[in-house]
Amino acid sequence: MMGGMKNARLLSLPELAEAMKLPKGWLKAEADAGRIPHLKIGDRYRFDADAVEEVLLVRSRQAGEVAHA
Repeated sequence: MMGGMKNARLLSLPELAEAMKLPKGWLKAEADAGRIPHLKIGDRYRFDADAVEEVLLVRSRQAGEVAHA
């Protein structure tokens, strides 16, 4: 493995939206704002679904902690 990277298949925006059952527009906005990991090649987005899921889980946990504070 190079640089510790795993052998992940990158998903397109529509593929990620389908896999995660989330709106494409929301995912695109989150990527554009730098809140979810992605690659942008020209006008195309590519995502590692595992990395995105991890970020969203962490955010969900943090939001739960704030709500209970």
